[in-house]
Order: sequence, then C-alpha cells, then structure tokens
Amino acid sequence: MIRTGLGFTAVAALAAAFTFLSGELLKQIPETPTIHEVLDEEIQFDAAAMTLNSRIMDRHGVLVSDVYSGENRIFTPLHEMPEVAANMFLAVEDRNFYEHRGFDGNGIARALMVNLQAQEIDQGGSTITQQVARNLYLTHEQTYERKLSEILYAYQMEREMSKEDILELYMNSIYFANGVYGFESASQFYFSRPSSELSLAEITFLGAIPNSPSRFDPLVNSEATMERQEVMLERMVSAGILSESQLSEALDEQIVLDLSERTDDFPDYVSYVHHEFEELLIDQENLDREAASERAQELLQQGVIIETALDPTIQNAVTEVINDRFSTSDIQAAASVIDHETNEITAITGGTAYQKFDFHRGWQASRSPGSTIKPLLSFGPYMDETGENKAGSYIDSGPFSKNDYRPRNFGGAEYGVVTLEQAFKQSHNTAAVRMLDKISPETGFSYLRKFDFPTLKEEDIRLPAALGGFSEGMSVNDMTRAYTVFQQKGEYRTPRAIRQVTTLNGDVIVEGESASIRVYSEETADTIRGMMKRTVESGTGTAAHYDTAGYLGGKTGTSDEYHDLWFIGSNDWYTTGIWIGRDQPQSLESQSRDQVHTRLWRNIMQELPTAP
Repeated sequence: MIRTGLGFTAVAALAAAFTFLSGELLKQIPETPTIHEVLDEEIQFDAAAMTLNSRIMDRHGVLVSDVYSGENRIFTPLHEMPEVAANMFLAVEDRNFYEHRGFDGNGIARALMVNLQAQEIDQGGSTITQQVARNLYLTHEQTYERKLSEILYAYQMEREMSKEDILELYMNSIYFANGVYGFESASQFYFSRPSSELSLAEITFLGAIPNSPSRFDPLVNSEATMERQEVMLERMVSAGILSESQLSEALDEQIVLDLSERTDDFPDYVSYVHHEFEELLIDQENLDREAASERAQELLQQGVIIETALDPTIQNAVTEVINDRFSTSDIQAAASVIDHETNEITAITGGTAYQKFDFHRGWQASRSPGSTIKPLLSFGPYMDETGENKAGSYIDSGPFSKNDYRPRNFGGAEYGVVTLEQAFKQSHNTAAVRMLDKISPETGFSYLRKFDFPTLKEEDIRLPAALGGFSEGMSVNDMTRAYTVFQQKGEYRTPRAIRQVTTLNGDVIVEGESASIRVYSEETADTIRGMMKRTVESGTGTAAHYDTAGYLGGKTGTSDEYHDLWFIGSNDWYTTGIWIGRDQPQSLESQSRDQVHTRLWRNIMQELPTAP
C-alpha cells in the first residue's frame, strides 16, 4: 500500500508539472512569432499522407475493382457519418477536444491516474489531434522525441485546420484491424453497409476496436470487443450523450457481422486498365514511363475513380470461349473487342485462365502479325499512293526477287497478274511484297506510324515486314485497334478502355478521348472493307463466316513456321482480333489446317450482342 501510495504521489506530481509547463508553453508560443515561422517552415501537412481506396468502374458505373494501396480506406466527409459516432470518440478519446489547442496537459495527467488505478492502459493521454498527427505524419515509436514532435505537430495542425477537419481526418485514419482504416471502411467491411445505416449498438461495437485493434479484433476475440463496447457506451452515458435506456437497448442488441469481400472482378480487363492509365499519363502529362508509373501509383494512393468502357457481358463471353477451348491445352489465346460507335475497348483478355497482373498476352505479347499486317502496310498505302484503290485494279502477283529476298506464296503456289481483291482474299505474299516495294518501305511505314505500335524500329523498315517480318512484332490489342480504321472511313482515333480518371471529388485527371487522324482515304478504306468481306465469303477466312444480316469481314494471318495464328475482323458493331500461339513458340500447323483461329473468332462474334 505504501508503494502504491508513493506511485500515486509521483504520478500526480509529474502530471501537475506537465500541466503547468504545458500551460506556460501555450502562453509563450503566441507571443513568439519566430516559433510560428519555424513551425510553418518545418511542418508541412502533405494532403497525400492518407492513402485512400481507388475504384475501377464498368461502362454502367458498377464497381468492378477496389484498388487498395496497402490500406483499405474509404474516405468519407464528417457530415456523411453518424453524428453519434463522432460524439462517441470525443467522449472516450478527447472530451476537451473543442477547448484545447492540440494537446491537453490535464488530460494526460488524468489518463495516467486512470491507467494506474486500472493496472492497465485504459485511457490514452493523447488528444485526437495528436493521434491524427501520429497516424498520418509520424511514427508510433515510444520515445520522448517522438512525443515532443507529436505535440508540435498537433499544435501546428490546430493553427492550420478547423476542429471539424481534424475530426474528419481522425475518423478516416484510425485503424479497425484486418487492414481496415477509417470508420466508413469499418462499417462496409464488418457489416457490408454504409455507416449511415448502422444502429447504435453496431456503431459502438466498431468504436471498441481502435483502442487495441489486435486485442479487440472482432474476428478473433468478439467477446473482448463486446466488453470494450460496454465501456464505450458507459462513457457516452457519463458524458451525457446517451441515456441509460439507450445503453440497455444497445447492449441487448445482438451483433451479427456481415463481412464484405473485396471487389476484384475481370482480372484481364482490370490489369490492362492499370497499364492504360500509365499510357494516358505519358500522353497527357508528358511524362516518361518511369515517371508515369510513379505518378499512377501516387494517384491511386490518393484515391481516384477510373471510369471504363468494360462491358461485363462481352468480357465474360470472350473469356469463357477462350477458356473453354484451350483450358486443357498448353496453347494460349488472347482477344480484344472494340465498339465501333464509341471507339472503346469493351473486352480484352490476357490469356487462358488469366490471373491478375500476370503476363498479359492481350497487350504485352508482341508476336509476328503474319498476313494481318498486309492491309495496313501494303494494300492501304499502295492504293492511296498509286490511286489504284478499286478492288478490280490489277497487281502482279508473280514471283518476286530483290537483293536475295524471294518471298513465297503459301504452298509454293505461283500466280500472274490478279485483281487486288483476289490477292487480298487469297493472301498472296508476292503481291503484298511487290506493293510495298513499289511505294518503298519508308512510305509504307509512314502510314504504320500513325497507329499505336510501340515496338516499331528503324531496322523493321524493309520488305519482309509486308509479311509480318518485324524485330518484335505487335500485340493483338494494337492490331485490333489499328483495324478499326477500316470501319471509320480511313480515320484513326486510338480506342481506349478508360473513359476518364477523376479524383474522388470529380475533378478530371486524364481523359480517354483522343484526336482523330486521317490514315487512308475514304475510298481506300471502303475498298479494303469490301475485300475483307469477300475474304470471309470465299477466301482464306470462310471458316469465320456465320449468318448475320449485316456486314461481316476479316483477315487471316499466320507467321513463319505456324508459330502464330491470327484473325481480325468486324461486323456492323464490333472489331475483334484474336491471336493464338504458345508462350514458347512452336508450330501450330495442325491447328491452322483445322482453322482453329477463324472458328474461335466466329464463336466469339456469335456470343456478342447484335448491337452495343
């Protein structure tokens, strides 16, 4: 008893001294402008200190992916949270919140006495302002230096912010266990409802957790959480916030948790959206790739809303068709689907049984495009440059040789003079090379550079490119995007998955809309569109044909040694491209003979709606 008495005396003396010194400090600081100047210079409150959740939405405004940056936090304005929740934390954590200027010497002394009597840490000595400073701008290490910094930060915070702003930061920064930060996030996580719909019992149950998140974690020790909840309610009664009857009613209510799962659907599309976000930052903020990646992460941590063109029905259909066909095989496939009317990517796949952020074959796999490059590099530029832009115009498709380069047609067949349509729908290699030679590879590539082909290199400017001979190749998404030029009368506007990215307040950061550029004449685009139609009717793409009342056309492609199989085509509403191959290239000759690529494209197109 003597030792306990001495302990109380010592604590009381220390608390009194601390209170006196604190009071004197507050008296002195306002009279010393230089101290304020130092604080203004040394203490900066970074608006991005609190990481927030970002959201990716589909074309209907439905959430498809929660993006957490290490902390699950849904920032919510103070006025949108229950007033009783804020009053609860004020009653328990900081009764003098509206009177003090950042720290409370009397409160620290009182907390010391209560904790000593309880033989445990039942009350903290820090004000709500100090807790915000510690949670957002400092560390949690137990040192006198950190405690002094906390007091200085809290004092400066009270100078720069309103009490309501500080309380709002507190309500959004406190930790509720299980990676959940902020009261609204806790409500959504533990009860799957917004905090505005919670009962008093549920509010105080959540309020019990932050005092010791590991000890009062309701998923591990719900009994301890409920015991702490009772303490919270009693404090609110003693503070005059609740009546005894409200306390009894809250304690009688059974707490039923309804845990929410993180929304993270459509991994193929969402992974691509992350990539395209960086691409838009490169274009619209003039950043290099490394800076764009850092900027994207910074924005995602600050909290953004990414509105996309994702059509869940189409995405599911394309994914299912590909998985059903190749899930038991080592063959991979990827596809991209673009809506003509909106010029947007409505679906994109990353490969068979794709997992989020794995290697994405839709945009990362650069492969030889084979003959699918011919309309873009040979036919289109040749028709525009020479004026021979009719399907019935003639081209020599006979044997070709230049500087030891001698391309061969499929099966070694030889032809003579044929129409452009015949050379197109039967995919004559010699005709395609001759066209590029007539206008020059440099001229042909001047057209190709108007598209989004990031892997083009100077060494690619040569005749073999007419047949897909590139140093790296193209992705199926980039090829599909380029093919939309024929459905847009020769003009090209980069199709995007992202419509716009905004802050949580609705301010636009980047937009997906891009300027239109003329690539081919309208006459040339219309002729190629017609030749694609004949290819499906009576050329190399007949296996892609299906009954439809509108337009249907496309182009096949096969790389050397059958390593890659392609088909890119359109109906009245969509342009869809597919690629089939193995990650480690091997021959797909038997699959080519069986027209696996054209049949797969047909199966996908038949699953798409008849109109967007």
